[in-house]
Amino acid sequence: MKKGIYPLFIVVVLMSLSKAMANIAEPKESAEFVPEWAKNAIWYQIFPERFRNGDPSNDPTMASIAGADPAEPAKSWRVHPWGSDWYERLDYEQQNGEPELWKHMLRRRYGGDLQGIIDKLDYLQQLGINAIYLNPVFQSPSLHKYDSSSLHHIDPYFGPDPQGDLALIANENPLQPEAWVWTAADKLALKLISEAHAKGIRIIFDGVFNHMGITNFAFVDLKKNQQASPFKDWFDIVSFDDAKAGTTFDYQGWFGVKSLPEFKEDEFGLVSGPRNYVFAATQRWMNPMGKGKEFGIDGWRLDVAFCIAHPFWKDWRKLVKSLNPQAYLTAEIVETPENVLPYLQGDEFDGEMNYNFAFAVAEFLFNQPDNAITATEFDKKLAYLRNIYPKGVPYVVQNLFDSHDSNRLASHIVNQGKTNFRDWTNYHLQSQVSQNPNYLVRKPNAQERQLQQLFVLLQMTYVGAPMIYYGDEVGIWGANDPGNRKPMLWSDIKYQDEQRNPDGSTRPTDKVEVDNDLLAYYQQLIAIRNTNSALRIGTYQTMLADNDSEIFAFARQHNDETVWVILNKTKQDKTVTLPAGAWRQAQSLLTKSLSKTHEGKFSIEVKAGSGEILSLSAGQ
Repeated sequence: MKKGIYPLFIVVVLMSLSKAMANIAEPKESAEFVPEWAKNAIWYQIFPERFRNGDPSNDPTMASIAGADPAEPAKSWRVHPWGSDWYERLDYEQQNGEPELWKHMLRRRYGGDLQGIIDKLDYLQQLGINAIYLNPVFQSPSLHKYDSSSLHHIDPYFGPDPQGDLALIANENPLQPEAWVWTAADKLALKLISEAHAKGIRIIFDGVFNHMGITNFAFVDLKKNQQASPFKDWFDIVSFDDAKAGTTFDYQGWFGVKSLPEFKEDEFGLVSGPRNYVFAATQRWMNPMGKGKEFGIDGWRLDVAFCIAHPFWKDWRKLVKSLNPQAYLTAEIVETPENVLPYLQGDEFDGEMNYNFAFAVAEFLFNQPDNAITATEFDKKLAYLRNIYPKGVPYVVQNLFDSHDSNRLASHIVNQGKTNFRDWTNYHLQSQVSQNPNYLVRKPNAQERQLQQLFVLLQMTYVGAPMIYYGDEVGIWGANDPGNRKPMLWSDIKYQDEQRNPDGSTRPTDKVEVDNDLLAYYQQLIAIRNTNSALRIGTYQTMLADNDSEIFAFARQHNDETVWVILNKTKQDKTVTLPAGAWRQAQSLLTKSLSKTHEGKFSIEVKAGSGEILSLSAGQ
């Protein structure tokens, strides 16, 4: 979804989404088409501008944000301090005098860049993840970069030489892909890919192919030269400047958003101009400099995929798979499984951002009793998601909870019961502080953190590839956009306490620092998944879905590995009794404690709001 603070058009998009779906297909019974490595992936989503400032010399300038929302130029501006109180308006922001919080938030730049990601690859490796999804890194004036100026150049302010890069780009003909230059930022992206690969970490880019920003080369030329522009057929134009006809230049923006001019489309998808450009940019990043696929990215996440007709994605997939047969393609669709299904038939995408998993989990683990589902209902929802898609797909979908388009996992738990996550339209409004003054922006308490850990336990043991949104593992909390895009927490940076509300009033102080206990828990659960193939590629079987005790348990099995997982979401400690079958011993992968059978059963103690992971054996 688009990544500024636009409540109205978010609602329009979500209401219109189902209308864009057509020709729902049945799952195909055929050989798997998904990349095998994606089954073993543990994803980590990075919002580059907020992850790490590795090179202060390339920090954005006031001029560099021109063309981004808000359209009004700032009277005063500077790079925002990384450790500042999130909702406090600093002196330069107060000088701008605008009452709208969203304008200040959209102008903020903290200086995150590619060097910062490179510098923290060791951290990511120690965390245990092995795949990175990068939010857009292409040239753009905004903080989110979904309004690209170019798809074939990395943003100069993410690289080591912004002014040098801008000069190179200015002298380039964007219609000649064979002559596209490699800027310093472009080369740094290749270094990031290379160093990540060396550590066993794959990287996918965010592909925003439905539209670009108003600073993109094609749109700038079109606006200047009108019907004489070589790009006159690239966009959906309403009217040109014509004094005789009495018309002025006008065009279609993505769902009416004028800062996001939409590419022209016919029944086959993007028309030839933007289509050829997207294809050329795709090849550039998957086979950079013609060196081969090992030097390029490992796939793509496709933004608002539902906005482009199916034939385009079918042809584009053929190109991608010709460049790298093991490339992973995942889509943002946010729809019911029935409407997602046509995209996952083996001729478009391999997986999706699995919000339907998050919706079901929220309804079972986090919703208040009057809006929660039972253990058996939860079991049915999960089974439906496992069975509706073609073989292999359930193992490679990205099982997330939060992202740049939702409130943080921790804050969702703090605000549990306020709205249902599955009610996507209403949820978006209710989880934004600009729309809901009653949204709680405080730090989670100990019990709420325990529920976060319970979710992570499920996420790291269930079918599908887990995806962590940057900073969840160290305790970042926050409301929906923009509160979900706080700067990453690092132990070498001192952070001010949070003591401001969105309206500027004071609130009880929340200490902001790395939660090392939470980080250690994430590391432990990730390691358990990485060392037990049953949890990554094993079969699944529900063992217990008890509505009375509210206990949910399941088994994962692969070859000679069998792992049991038990979830206790209640506020009471529970003793869970399960039939032993042929098993004689169960060892906790969390505590290493042993349980043995008694009268053909295991009796497992599970703490309140917690879970257990057991490795089964037939030993004495």
